Amino acid sequence: MEEYLDSLKDDMAKTIDAFMRDLSTVRTGRASPQLLDGVQVQVASYGATMPLNQLATVTAPDPRLLVVNPWDKSTLGDIDKAITAAGLGLNPNNDGTIIRVPIPALTGERRREMVKQVGRFTEDARIRVRRVRRDYNELFKSLESDKEITEDDLRRALDLVQKATDAHVSKVESIGDTKQKEVMEV
Repeated sequence: MEEYLDSLKDDMAKTIDAFMRDLSTVRTGRASPQLLDGVQVQVASYGATMPLNQLATVTAPDPRLLVVNPWDKSTLGDIDKAITAAGLGLNPNNDGTIIRVPIPALTGERRREMVKQVGRFTEDARIRVRRVRRDYNELFKSLESDKEITEDDLRRALDLVQKATDAHVSKVESIGDTKQKEVMEV
């Protein structure tokens, strides 16, 4: 039973990690290389669609600027188009060797949209944690019905699953609140 509880904690930690990756794509008004993680580039010369981080190095030399330095200079135009088309509200500047992406200050309306997006990510993470809880509750109930654990063990396991769920949901909410405050910070 202990191995199941350990894997429960691992699965819940993975949901927190996925939530953190989702939040890293939310613009806060400060430059962050993770902002471009979701950008997919259709590279004509390769005949394939690839993630930007497999084609270039993305750095943030200052809080209002990202610099994209492609490894193959022939992909500059494709990367430029992909960043523009990604729907992030960014306008890249291509100088022939690197792409500079200025990060404009967020308007009040845009900040409220970002807070809503953070709220959606937070709710999705809560749902994922609860889904893990449901899966493990079903697992322990099936173990009890197969007579592999006793009824007392089942009750104890369900209690531990609920405690882990409460702790992880609380952590998700705390992280989401922090991100919302960061987005609203001017």
